[in-house]
Amino acid sequence: MEYRKLGRTGLRVSPLCLGTMNFGPFTTEADSFAIMDKALEVGINFFDTANVYGRQQGMGVTEQIVGRWFAQGGGRREKTIIATKVYGKMAEWPNGSRLSAAHIKRACEESLRRMQVDYIDLYQMHHVDRDTPWEEVWQAMDQLVREGKVIYVGSSNFAGWHIASANAAATARHSLGLVSEQSLYNLNARMIELEVIPACQSLGLGLIPWSPLAGGLLGGVLKKEAEGRRAGEGVQKALEKHRTRIEAWEAFCAELGEAPADVALAWLLHNPVVTAPIIGPRTAEQLTGSLRATEIKLSADALKRLDEIFPGPGGAAPEAYAW
Repeated sequence: MEYRKLGRTGLRVSPLCLGTMNFGPFTTEADSFAIMDKALEVGINFFDTANVYGRQQGMGVTEQIVGRWFAQGGGRREKTIIATKVYGKMAEWPNGSRLSAAHIKRACEESLRRMQVDYIDLYQMHHVDRDTPWEEVWQAMDQLVREGKVIYVGSSNFAGWHIASANAAATARHSLGLVSEQSLYNLNARMIELEVIPACQSLGLGLIPWSPLAGGLLGGVLKKEAEGRRAGEGVQKALEKHRTRIEAWEAFCAELGEAPADVALAWLLHNPVVTAPIIGPRTAEQLTGSLRATEIKLSADALKRLDEIFPGPGGAAPEAYAW
């Protein structure tokens, strides 16, 4: 496993990040434990979760599963870089969500308790809060860092100007600022190439793409359809819209002799700003199958062909739409 630095930090993480969103609602606790054990066994040391994950079964359920796994000992916590998030609604009261200093402090304490840990490696703002000034956000985050409860701070679902504004405010406080951004990014969703990726490159943030397979659209959906396996409603609607593109995509992957899911992940890993795409396996077998993506090297011709099948926005702004 070739580890990568998380943005401009010295922290080294695996090139695939284990997403835990399925843990609880779709993956049993026993299977979740097996997946996390297998991840460490194969060298994946970067796990991502959020305080709102698992809410179908109760608030904080997924973090609780991660916590019970950590509690087994055996070096699990020491070997794992754990990332979680704050913003989502966790209580039915006015300050039970978003990024006020009051909610950030309370949410962090609750995540620490659920995960049975003393500190969070990467504490991510799950969304931008346009109603809270950055000075207040950073006051809360800086306090958590001083207390040793958080090491690094990241963002998720930010626009490029949000990243720039946040880090400008952090710099004024002599804080490290954001070290990563977690965004929707895959071959079929390339909008962040306009401004988010340039912002990450300029300010030294590592990019953590979520939904790297476009919810399954890039995971060999046509082959599964031919085998009689029915995709979810969302994937079916996307396939109706993009069928010609997906037909070309799966034919190209067949030419390469690689599984579509592996090529989709490999394409992301070819971008130097990308630290680690988030994978969400439901079984340990799916997890180990994803490792092939780290071995695939796409040629310049292959990358050009993928740009033809999935044209992006034209590069970075403003050149993408102006002279």
